This record gives sequence, structure tokens and C-alpha cells, in this order.
Amino acid sequence: MGVKLGILGLGTVGTGTVQLLQDKAGRHPLLQEIEIYRVGVRSVDKPRAIELPAEVLTTDLEAIVNDPTVDIIVEVMGGLEPARSLILKALSNGKHVVTANKAVIARYGAEIFTTANQAGVYVMLEAAVGGGIPVIQPLKQSLSVNRIHTVTGIVNGTTNYILTRMQTEGSNFSDVLADAQRLGYAEADPTADVDGLDAADKIAILASLGFGGRINLKDVYTEGIRQVSKTDIAYAEKLGFVIKLLAIANRITPPEEDGGTRGRGDAGTFSLSPLSVRVHPTLVPKAHPLASINGVYNAILVEGEPIGQVMFFGPGAGAGATASAVASDILNLTASLKSQTVSTQELNKSEIAALNPLLACGHHEYSQIVPMAELITRFYARFLTNDQPGVIGKLGTCFGNYGVSLESIVQTGFQGELAEIVVVTHDVREGNFRQALAEIESLEAVESIPSLLRVL
Repeated sequence: MGVKLGILGLGTVGTGTVQLLQDKAGRHPLLQEIEIYRVGVRSVDKPRAIELPAEVLTTDLEAIVNDPTVDIIVEVMGGLEPARSLILKALSNGKHVVTANKAVIARYGAEIFTTANQAGVYVMLEAAVGGGIPVIQPLKQSLSVNRIHTVTGIVNGTTNYILTRMQTEGSNFSDVLADAQRLGYAEADPTADVDGLDAADKIAILASLGFGGRINLKDVYTEGIRQVSKTDIAYAEKLGFVIKLLAIANRITPPEEDGGTRGRGDAGTFSLSPLSVRVHPTLVPKAHPLASINGVYNAILVEGEPIGQVMFFGPGAGAGATASAVASDILNLTASLKSQTVSTQELNKSEIAALNPLLACGHHEYSQIVPMAELITRFYARFLTNDQPGVIGKLGTCFGNYGVSLESIVQTGFQGELAEIVVVTHDVREGNFRQALAEIESLEAVESIPSLLRVL
């Protein structure tokens, strides 16, 4: 008996997924077991690039998630509602869910995964982060025995495209953004991308999987790229860096020192290490693996013990790439369903515990996210000052008052009548650095601090 899919949405990702599932030649033979049974759309009469029987299409999405013959719901409609409600209804009805919706998972993951665990079904989300890059399942399975220390990613193709062009062309942010919108690389409303919101959704998901604890999205520090100027990109180049929008999650204390372990379902314990989870533009050393990731490509660097460094690289968006991730989840679930001796509708409480812990959600407690003031990092800052003797000395004194050690401090030139001074620090507690800046801003000689960026 075939596995019946109910697909919610037939936009770019939905269409790409259907095309892939229909084109079975040369692909995994398990695709033969999959039937596209129902597809929910806004209009059944709209011309489409794919052919589906008329009886498969419907505008009644509720009917799909309530249909007892549907085994797997594939949510590729996007947005928060009705996607969230439909996912929850599908799970309550004992259906597995495949979703590409990072916004819903990042905001409502707690209730979605709790509902899935109670119903004894799976939620699969490979396509929610990194497009076609396989990173979700590796974190849940292949790397599950590692103590993960840091997950660092370029996870938004739009901002990476903009920063790459600013770097290679010496262009302004606003000019490149307008061109990216014209070319279709940026949305008409680019807020989610350029303000870092999309990347925050994704790092919240990656952190929950990497560190075994749920993440409150509101605790993720989020800063976009609007303030990055071509001047800073040029100075970064001279200093041996490139500027990237990074999504970073890392343990503050190594788990082997504080006894923390990665939670793994009912068999695991949850002694979760405090985390730093953040999104911001960052100066990346040119020798770093992420420095060479350009254009619309994504990459996620995972560091742990004993694996060391592993990087996942590939297209972060697009119909084919995302469909690949969606279809891989469908295939995983199909394999699981075909190997079960009992249907999901017949699972009872004792049998729910038999869910594969490497596929199911195993995190139940929330991770502690430390405030940004406690972050230890390096900084790059650019100051505009009056051209008078002793200014550099005064800056150095203010930094020294708060324990900020400077790697370099140089006067780089002039903007009009104002001297431009660029500072790069050694590792420093962010709270101390901010206190030093507050004192510096009060100096009569300092006109402004136009740029402040963290350094990897």
C-alpha cells in the first residue's frame, strides 16, 4: 500500500517538490511508494507548470489534514497562519508532518513538538534551514554523539549576496539592495532578510538541535546589515577581514566542565549549558572557512568534540534545492511507515515511546540564553573625531579604564575636517566595551561612532 501525501501549498517550493516526486527515474526506488493524494491550493483553475489530476487539487486545506487516508502532511505554504493551526491539527490527527516553515518552527516549535510527541508522530524540517543543504538530520543523527561547542552559519542568501557585491564592487548598501530586488534576489519588503529576522529563526532551530534545548526566539540577539557601509567593508579588507552576516550559537561553558549533556528524549538528562545565540554582521578573518562563502550560497560550520570542524555548504534557497530537502524528509518518513507493523492511528501510549529518538524531537526544556553584555568577543569600531593632539591617547585611556585591550588603533584618514580612527580590540566582555564607548562618546573631541561591528 502506498504512502499518501497531503501537500499544503503549490508555490515555488510546492511545485518543485511535486516535480521531483513525479520524476522518479534514476532516483531512490522508495519514491515509487509515494502517492500525491491531495494538494491544497488557493485556486484550482490557476495555470501551473505541473500536471495533476483535477480531483487531487482542492481549496479546502482543513479537509486534507482531517482526511484519515492521508499519512503525511507536507506544509510548504509559508507564513504563520493558517500554517501553524493546520500543522497542529494534522499532528493531533496522527499524521506526520514535513515542513519548510522556519518561522512557524522558530516561534511555535514548543507546542508543535509537544503535540507531535503526544500523538506519537514526527515533525521533519530539513528544508527549514539552509535550503537544500542537509544539516538538520546530520545534527540529529550523524553528529549526535558529539559535544557541540559552536554552530556558526551564513544562513541568509539575500544578505550574503548584498555583502558580496558591496565587497567586490565597492557599492553602497542601498544601491545593491535595489538591484537585488530588481533581480529577484531580495523581496519587495526585505525586512526579514536585511534586518536579520530570517537568520534568527534559523539559528534558533539549529541551536535547539545542536544543544538539546528549546530556544525562545525573543532571546536571540538580532542585528541586520543596514548599517554596514562600503567604508567599513574597505577597512575590513585592509585589516584582513570580510564582513558577513553570521548566525552564531555557542556554549558559554564547555559541557565537560559543567556536567551539561545533550538531551536525547526520555532516556537523556537535561543539564543544559548556558548559550549565546545571536545574529549580527561580523568581521571574519579571510583564512576562516566562512570567509569564502559568497553570493546567494549558505554554509553552516559545526564545531564539536571529537569531530572538530564540519562545514555544510550549498544553495540556501530555490525550488530544486528546497524540494530536495522536503523530499528527503518525505522519504525518511515513508521508510519509517513502511517498516512499522502498526499504523500511526493504532499507536497507544506504550507504543509512542518506540518512536525513533533520532527522528523524533528530544528537547523539552528551554536553554538559558546569556545576555549580550556577558558575551566575550572582539570588536571593530570607527570613530570620527576633531583633528587635535592626544585624541588617540584619550581613546586608549577610556578603553583601559574598563579593561578593554586594543589589538590596533590607527588614524586612517579624514572625512572632511574630521579625523577617522579605527580600533580593533582583543577579546573583551561586551558590557565592558559598551561602558568604555559611553565614556568615549562624552569626550569633547569625539564627534560620532559611525560603525561598531563584532569580530570573529
